[in-house]
Amino acid sequence: MKSFYIGLMLSIACLASAKVLAYESFALNQDVRLIADFEDSDYGQWQVTGQAFGPGPAQGTLPGQMEVSGFEGKGLVNSFYEGDGTTGTLTSPPFKIERSFINFLIGGGGHPGQTCMNLLADGQVIRTATGTNVQSGGAEQLEWKTWSVSDLTGQMVQIQIVDQNTGTWGHINIDQIYQSNRRRQTVVYNKERTIDFQQKYLNLPVKNGAPKRWINLFVGGQQVREFDIELAPDEPDFWVYLDVSEFEGQQGTLRIDRYDTAWATGFDAITNADTFPGQETLYQETRRPQFHYTTRRGWVNDTNGMVYHDGQYHLFYQHNPYGWGWGNMTWGHAVSTDMMHWQEWGDAIHPDALGTIYSGSAVVDHTNTAGLQTGSEKPIVAFYTSAGGNNQWSQGQPFTQSMAYSNDGGHTWAKYVQNPVVGSIAGGTRDPKVFRHEATGKWVMVLWIDGSTLSIFTSSDLKTWQRQSDISGFFECPEMFELPVDGDPANKKWVVYGANGDYKIGQFNGTQFTAETNMIKFEYGNCFYASQTFNNIPASDGRRIQMGWGRGIDMRDMPFNQMILFPVTLSLKTTDAGIRMYVNPVEEIINLHQQHWDWANETVSPGENPLASISGELFQIKAELKPQGTDSCKFMIRNIPVSYDVSSQQLTCQGKSASVALENGKITLEILVDRMSIEIYANGGRMYMPIGVDMVNNPKSLEFATEGGDTLIEKLDIYELQSVWF
Repeated sequence: MKSFYIGLMLSIACLASAKVLAYESFALNQDVRLIADFEDSDYGQWQVTGQAFGPGPAQGTLPGQMEVSGFEGKGLVNSFYEGDGTTGTLTSPPFKIERSFINFLIGGGGHPGQTCMNLLADGQVIRTATGTNVQSGGAEQLEWKTWSVSDLTGQMVQIQIVDQNTGTWGHINIDQIYQSNRRRQTVVYNKERTIDFQQKYLNLPVKNGAPKRWINLFVGGQQVREFDIELAPDEPDFWVYLDVSEFEGQQGTLRIDRYDTAWATGFDAITNADTFPGQETLYQETRRPQFHYTTRRGWVNDTNGMVYHDGQYHLFYQHNPYGWGWGNMTWGHAVSTDMMHWQEWGDAIHPDALGTIYSGSAVVDHTNTAGLQTGSEKPIVAFYTSAGGNNQWSQGQPFTQSMAYSNDGGHTWAKYVQNPVVGSIAGGTRDPKVFRHEATGKWVMVLWIDGSTLSIFTSSDLKTWQRQSDISGFFECPEMFELPVDGDPANKKWVVYGANGDYKIGQFNGTQFTAETNMIKFEYGNCFYASQTFNNIPASDGRRIQMGWGRGIDMRDMPFNQMILFPVTLSLKTTDAGIRMYVNPVEEIINLHQQHWDWANETVSPGENPLASISGELFQIKAELKPQGTDSCKFMIRNIPVSYDVSSQQLTCQGKSASVALENGKITLEILVDRMSIEIYANGGRMYMPIGVDMVNNPKSLEFATEGGDTLIEKLDIYELQSVWF
């Protein structure tokens, strides 16, 4: 049974069930008049048009849908039937208004007039309500809403449930519609709190899977922050924080779009403090990678704005500071002097009225071409995508490209007052990569337009940009740079790649790229995406250093999620297949070396394991292996095999394989092992295979094994690595 059962057609009061007793606090509930609870196999006398509502009430979640919650009993109206592409209406028989309120559960899309429930009188809409979701994210949880209808007493009306939207959140969920003289609604809209900012953080409780709420922060009457958050209604999974130190001594107003009076924690639990819950165990968490960058709290994806300045590597990244999943895109910021030990400086560029802050790049304007320099410090200038209507603040805005700058080495940032610097081109145009082209004395921007098109823009002052030419074949997050071939400065080639790293080699004259190769595969792993290389590396160093997002490496049960892959050096070398890009871990890894084991010219036979005495979590393994009649050989790294099949010349790990030919009868491997990843470099960097894998609960053992014959270890060095956090 559902909350209650009432014979509507007979219009008599009956006993209410336990759920209604709990909510309505009466035993013989003569107040309630049930309109529909959708517990039957069909819609009865309700009239159905279109396909969206299916043959009858849904039994909860439909195929392809996020989990639906908050409904009562077994059935509900759910217009996600065959996905968001279907439309239709569901209309009740006429009934008389006999109570002061109509209460109902509603969820799904928040599109007025398109995904809604209407109250009709004489065919006209006199009350309406929608779900809560209009863009990616959100939750499929139904919530109570109430219409006040005392002015309609005695009138004949109908309920009409509408789905006329085929886009994102193009469906509506409804349950438990009834008349009552008691208001059931427990949600208060736009509740506010006033907070005097005396301490560094606003701490917010998070519950993964809770309905997302929009929170706005106003200071001095101006909106300064907006974000959605899975605010914990009870015991939180973890706490996140908003750094409000820039507003110290001022008063702020915090507003939440929907506040549930039944919450035990939630909005009222937000506090101002100089520490955040969990800070005492920061970097000690079970799934915290120990030599890969992860943020203190929240989600991480694309590397952004990578630039070297005044002795420091600046790493920016796509950051959701307020949750475990993607959203609220903001530029997080960390700095390092060696690319191993990172100090998180906090978020640098926040969402605004132009949108959330998508990916981009940064340069050092040594000659002040933009005129932004205010002191002796050379400005760092960042370019990013203002992602249009990806927050409530920016509804209706298109994707554009904007600029921000820092005159104090990246500690503080100001947005260019005349943003955007590149206007709307196509729907999702994004990810500006900017660099200096010395031969022409111009700044160059490579921008993903749409489809597989990148466009090249040029500028003299970083503010005004002219589109010059297009490059085909790449999807989002473009990168472009020049490298010497085989280390010869007189023979340089340009490399262009997109988010998946696959690249073309060719020539670039400052306005047009001419490809000399077809697309070349870059990596063979399961987690590489959206990488970028550092701008402004000193000529005395000369390396092209790349860092990328370790996509899909989920940090389960942690207050943070995803990581940045280990920094690598890129180089061009001539091979029998032509010029190819080689990938090798940066040499600074030696700063993490601890205990060292080594072998040379040692033959391993089947059943032997020369690594049996080694135990640990973090390793660098460097091997030169020569098969001597063996069928295969492998490293077993904490029970995860990295294996090489001699006959097929295939290197395999976690279901990913790559062809690696023997060179002079041997294969060379370099392997980096962290808690959540195994990164493999073969034959001097010719093959790159970054693998995301959770090894936290695996044995801390190492093994080298050979099958079907012997393998000669010409050289093997294993280094235990220290954590970068301690």
